[in-house]
Amino acid sequence: MIGKVYVTLRILLCAICLLLILNVFLNYFGEKTDIPSAFSRSNLRKQPYKSNVTGFNSINEILPIPSFAGANAANASESLEQENKNITEVTLPACQEPVYEESSPFVPNITLESLDVVEEQLGPLLESGGAFKPKDCNARHHVAIVVPFRDRYAHLSIFLRNMHPFLMKQNITYRIFIIEQTNGQSFNRAALMNVGFLEAMKLYPWDCFIFHDVDLLPLDNRNLYTCPRQPRHMSVAVDEFNYRLPYRTIFGGVSAMTREHFVLVNGFSNSFFGWGAEDDDMSNRLRSANLFIARYPINIARYIMLKHPKEKANPKRYENLVNGMHKIGTDGLNSIKYEIYSYKSYPTFSWYYAELKITEQKS
Repeated sequence: MIGKVYVTLRILLCAICLLLILNVFLNYFGEKTDIPSAFSRSNLRKQPYKSNVTGFNSINEILPIPSFAGANAANASESLEQENKNITEVTLPACQEPVYEESSPFVPNITLESLDVVEEQLGPLLESGGAFKPKDCNARHHVAIVVPFRDRYAHLSIFLRNMHPFLMKQNITYRIFIIEQTNGQSFNRAALMNVGFLEAMKLYPWDCFIFHDVDLLPLDNRNLYTCPRQPRHMSVAVDEFNYRLPYRTIFGGVSAMTREHFVLVNGFSNSFFGWGAEDDDMSNRLRSANLFIARYPINIARYIMLKHPKEKANPKRYENLVNGMHKIGTDGLNSIKYEIYSYKSYPTFSWYYAELKITEQKS
């Protein structure tokens, strides 16, 4: 009898040891396969750190945010609060805006490189998450670069390879946020920019937001990525449009807004699935708030557009645009619903994998 009990205990002990060894094995190789620059959905772990997120009802819910309050991201792969302590200010003179000659072209390098190579080149110059601050002065401008994204991996590599060198020279503190939409619905550029705004504000009270398409690259160093007193349309002259402004009220491509202005107009509309008209809706929102669109001269605000297939247009875009003026107070930051499936702080950018919990209206 005693022998049987002894054999049973040995079997149980061996089973426990095997389970422990299996757990260590899975953890080790799970981490080894999570290569930062692989950027593949096959490596994603579905670990939402905030679900059923809804927008904010007033500016007071967004602006009084202490620096780097990352408590809501407790389930993310690393502590955002600890990570962002690297950007705290020290006693240094205030940065001055760079002064350029009458002509100061920026020549993008559009040679395709892997994210591994880009990270190897730029990672040592940046802080985790694609953040940068001047080393010898305190930046006057704290800028969040929000990029709505889906499937444009080649463009992302080229974008990061060029934007970081371009921005580092401007004496600003900045961070690049890539907001990727999950599959299942048509692409919603505007809603992703609302998500980017809300997620970025959890890390730091940025005073300026640049909403940036991943396929646009600036061509002049005098095009400063800061926010003036009025919202600024940045991508005035794009090669795709023969370096001409397509129409006076356009606000798409690259645009800059202070956080106060963005909250004032309730962010972007969440109704625009598919291509088109969400930027025109924002233009209407600005006008309704008695704001006007500022622009750099056409010889400064010049961009090239990386080649890509034409997007499928939203057949309801004009209907949404007409109805949008009546929904400014109810369609935007205060109505966005989403879930962050995964967050990752890469060397050259902060990445959020977001599922929109809003319904696309079919025709």
